[in-house]
Amino acid sequence: MVRDAILYRKTHDGKLHCRLCSHHCRVAEGEFGFCGVRENRDGRLVTHVYGEVIAANVDPIEKKPLYHFLPGSSSFSIATLGCNFRCGFCQNWQISQLTKEDSSNVYGRKMTPEQIVDEALRKGCRSISYTYTEPTVFFEYAYDTAVLSRERGLANIFVTNGYMSREALSAIRPYLDAANVDLKSFSDEFYKRNCKAKLKPVLATIRSMKEMGVWLEVTTLVIPGENDDDENLAEIARFIASVDGNIPWHISRFHPDFQLMDSQPTPMESLLRAYRFGEEAGLRYIYLGNVSGETTPTRCPQCWKPVINRRGYEVDCRLKKGACPECGGLIPGVF
Repeated sequence: MVRDAILYRKTHDGKLHCRLCSHHCRVAEGEFGFCGVRENRDGRLVTHVYGEVIAANVDPIEKKPLYHFLPGSSSFSIATLGCNFRCGFCQNWQISQLTKEDSSNVYGRKMTPEQIVDEALRKGCRSISYTYTEPTVFFEYAYDTAVLSRERGLANIFVTNGYMSREALSAIRPYLDAANVDLKSFSDEFYKRNCKAKLKPVLATIRSMKEMGVWLEVTTLVIPGENDDDENLAEIARFIASVDGNIPWHISRFHPDFQLMDSQPTPMESLLRAYRFGEEAGLRYIYLGNVSGETTPTRCPQCWKPVINRRGYEVDCRLKKGACPECGGLIPGVF
């Protein structure tokens, strides 16, 4: 559905400056922005994906992944097509790399914000996650849904690459409860080469979310030969710790996909090296992801007893009012 976009202004040369994400596209008449879903049509910026859900599922909250936000609950997860990154290792490339510019006849399931909220409540979810693709590119749709979601007692979650503008983040903040941000590397060259983006705006988003009081967790997909060197992993860990040592860091295993089918899965040793760097940096909650058979409990940092046990997506949360039942130590999060 075509709908007027927000967060843009006209420039002196007749183009439209999109201020939704950190690409800051200047879009000429009849052209699309980098995301491929926002178009300059007759001098106004429009979005082509409002109300068109390309994916809708009930997921465990741990799949986002969020381990310190309503553990054991379900989240109604939605996406439209499109993304503002071009990652060759994308795990959801079949939908994220579709654009309305190149595939104008590709439509999703028609759902209004009201229908999304109704469906989430009907299925017993406690939150709505804007995920699978980049929620920033369907911002207007996510925003309207988030407003209704909050009114009806549901939490809102962004699973994001962190490339939204400060203006966009400020707009969604009153309705945004939690986010998982991908910090893919600590190398600007990596971001330019692999994502067609820059590192600095992602770091700024992580800092801003923390300052704004959004519950925040960070994920790094460790890719052999791309971002698995010691310096990079240590820099990521140190940065997260500099923002807040209580931010959970999800170290995720890469599996060959999309344009990196010739790569190898991440060796466990690489994940364990990253884990050690996290510990050395002072991170208190570090988790391994995409690792078959592995379980990573949440432990009380005071007495080291497990307070949330996980086996796959089965969760046993032993916290009592957010505190360790053994020593009373508080665990940061939303429980």
